[in-house]
Amino acid sequence: MAESKLRKKDAQTIIASLEAGVVPVKGVQHVLVGRSNEVKEIIDTLQKLEDGNSDLRFWVGDFGSGKSFVLRTIESLALQKNFVVSTIDLTPTRRFYDSSGKALALYNEVVNKIVIKNNRDGNAIETIVQQWIQVLLEQIAAENSLTVPVLLEKSHWKLVENAILKTTNSFYSSGLSYEFGQALMKYFEGIAGDNMSLQIEAIRWIRGDITTKTEASKELGIKNVINDANYLIALKNLAELFLKIGYKGFVINFDESVNLYKLPRALTREKNYEMILNLYNETKTNEAKGLFINFGATKNTVYDERRGLASYGALKTRFGNELMKNKDYVNVNSTVIDLKPLTAEEIFILLTKLLEIYNTAYQTALSVTDSEIQQYMEDQLNRPGAAAFLTPRSVIKDFIEILSLQRQNPDHSFGQILSDRFGRRQSVVAKDADDHDEIEVY
Repeated sequence: MAESKLRKKDAQTIIASLEAGVVPVKGVQHVLVGRSNEVKEIIDTLQKLEDGNSDLRFWVGDFGSGKSFVLRTIESLALQKNFVVSTIDLTPTRRFYDSSGKALALYNEVVNKIVIKNNRDGNAIETIVQQWIQVLLEQIAAENSLTVPVLLEKSHWKLVENAILKTTNSFYSSGLSYEFGQALMKYFEGIAGDNMSLQIEAIRWIRGDITTKTEASKELGIKNVINDANYLIALKNLAELFLKIGYKGFVINFDESVNLYKLPRALTREKNYEMILNLYNETKTNEAKGLFINFGATKNTVYDERRGLASYGALKTRFGNELMKNKDYVNVNSTVIDLKPLTAEEIFILLTKLLEIYNTAYQTALSVTDSEIQQYMEDQLNRPGAAAFLTPRSVIKDFIEILSLQRQNPDHSFGQILSDRFGRRQSVVAKDADDHDEIEVY
């Protein structure tokens, strides 16, 4: 991933995110360390999607593995290549199977978190639709020797409707293609008639915010809605729409997959795993077009044969030997990719980068020698319990905190603050008994 010059504002965003213990949404390339094999595989996979393929991956690991970081790296790389991307967390209220709105809530969150290259703040679905309608109108006007203002007159709407429906009716996954075409046509009618309310209702339908057929029929004349039962079809339709209108594909990243593992009822877990199996089958056989699905998952979520994905026979047989592979080896070409913790050398490089980012963010010239960084790492690693529970997240947070103390107390050197902070060694412990499947790290 090419590393561009870091701006002060972006540096501030990175530091603020890392201080809060979360992966930066923007600027992830500036703290990318030790993932060259993974990055190459992501780039190769995105290239295959550009050629019309689809895929699904599980990025697996626990402490120090970098699941969330990899998902943000996928997002950054995909945006550079003009993909539509959505990265969300699975939660108890957002899951793949449900009959009380939780599956629809997952779909809704996916659509609301959509970002594109020129709109990375989320809720980009309306930007996508609006830009495509504008391009489409210009094309239709040119083909028919008309101007766009003339095309907006009701007598010419049939030309636009035919073009929209031609696009959606060509979807390989046809389940909701006609309804998507209707919603897009209503959005156009809202533009042509300067009817903002109609535009809003059309986007609400696409987002899954209209939940009853009665409301859909009344507001838009559409006789179906996106719901718990058909939302995966809607996601596939969106992916094909994005392909048809000029994007390279649709990348969806699901983090915190551990929340499926934690579902208390075996039947509910099984139903959710069945939906993941459907995604697996359709992406691996290219039944879904232009769709790249990624999961950030703990080892238990994937490998536990009692309640993890491996407990679902059809998934276990598809993963096959991947569940039995030697975890000491790296294989980024598989569906299930075990992420290795950063080495001491890679953490050293990361901390050096963080010092530069911090100085850019605060326009300071804090000086920390290589030996001081090494001493900091040794102090962290020598704390009781570090081998089992210390994560790069805590190493980074502590490092930034010391830099902040140094910035605000210029009479004290990094070494002095470090000595004072670790003068009394505290044990590193997990937050709770289930912390192994709770902590997300870089």
